[in-house]
Amino acid sequence: MIKHAWFKTTLAVAVASASCQLMANGLAINEQSVSGMGTGFAGRSSSAQDASTVFGNPAGMSRLDRAEISGGFAAIKASTDIDAASPNPATGTNLVQGTNKGDIAPEAAVPFAYYVRPLNDKWHFGLGLYVPFGVISDYESTSQGRDLGLYSKVQVMTLQPTLSYRINDRVAVGFGPTINKIDGKLTSNPIAVLGSPAEVNIKGDDIGYGFNAGILVDITDRLAWGFTYHSKVEYELEGRIRNTGFPPVAPMPANGSHKATLDFTSPESADTSVTYKANDKWTLYAGATWTRWSQLDSIVAELKQPLPGFSEVSEDLNWDDTWSYAIGVAYQLNPSWVLRSGFTLDESPTSNADRTVRIPVSNRKIVSLGAGWNIDQDWTLDFAYAYLRESKGRVNQTNHATGTQYAAEYRNSAHGAGVQVTHRF
Repeated sequence: MIKHAWFKTTLAVAVASASCQLMANGLAINEQSVSGMGTGFAGRSSSAQDASTVFGNPAGMSRLDRAEISGGFAAIKASTDIDAASPNPATGTNLVQGTNKGDIAPEAAVPFAYYVRPLNDKWHFGLGLYVPFGVISDYESTSQGRDLGLYSKVQVMTLQPTLSYRINDRVAVGFGPTINKIDGKLTSNPIAVLGSPAEVNIKGDDIGYGFNAGILVDITDRLAWGFTYHSKVEYELEGRIRNTGFPPVAPMPANGSHKATLDFTSPESADTSVTYKANDKWTLYAGATWTRWSQLDSIVAELKQPLPGFSEVSEDLNWDDTWSYAIGVAYQLNPSWVLRSGFTLDESPTSNADRTVRIPVSNRKIVSLGAGWNIDQDWTLDFAYAYLRESKGRVNQTNHATGTQYAAEYRNSAHGAGVQVTHRF
């Protein structure tokens, strides 16, 4: 079985590695707007604060009276506590020797940029460039789980041209196709238990197409409701598997480079929220987001030139659909400054039964703070800070190539800070 497993435990999870250092669960990233980050993205689909509404709800462009450009980034610093690993309790034997430092998430920056322009009283045009999905995890080379995963990097960049249409004074709709570029790279040491320096490196990329659509309704002069749908996107990653250092004995795979493809579908999601302007000072937000992570129930990879014994492999993930809930508040301190705060509960798509070293995520709680500074009528500067804390999650994983067992308890946390500049003209 070893000739299957070196491949199965790498390429087949290339795009299923989770984002343990970013502020949304699974592969998803929330940091497409710093003005929204301050309220925990609670009013993402019901409040159009600036041009970042191109992502949050394209219908919200209809609320922008002038052309504007908005851009910025969020910086994330994460930490992972790994309690002393032990043999998998299912067998209690064959633990790979090594370390468990927990420094698996390097610092990351998530950029974004948007442009919106009114065409007339009814129509607006917008353009967005942002990152909807991404992960970086990097274990130390001596990690006990190195045969199951050493390095993972998956990123999707999206370009979204968009139009919105104001149906009447209360209702607007928006739609934009998305052009999505995915890149992935993984490394693992699949036979570490044998003392071999063998290593598998995988790279792949593709371009996929989807859409983003929304509706925004002013129910009253103070209450707004919004709904946004982000479609699934289908990819066929094409790349190479490069393996080196395998012992020259059967049934080890031949050292060298092998062409491979992997079909992957990023999940669709639906966000709904309400924004209530209580008075001239206070604005309240509440929202929920559903993500169809069950799209990642399993992943199938194919070799373009089959090796002896097999031509494709699959990896069962058993991910579940999730809900995220958020509430937020904004206080208009004076004409120049607005203060924001939010709280988010975010479900994990995986569980103790299926969690892996590449996907060590659990349920999350996120507290957010933010502020907006209207420098003048043309310029706004937004700041935000968020702290994420996960529940403890258990990893019980077996490398079927070697029979080695890995069991450990993970707990992730992260600090995020963002800045955004908006210019109106």
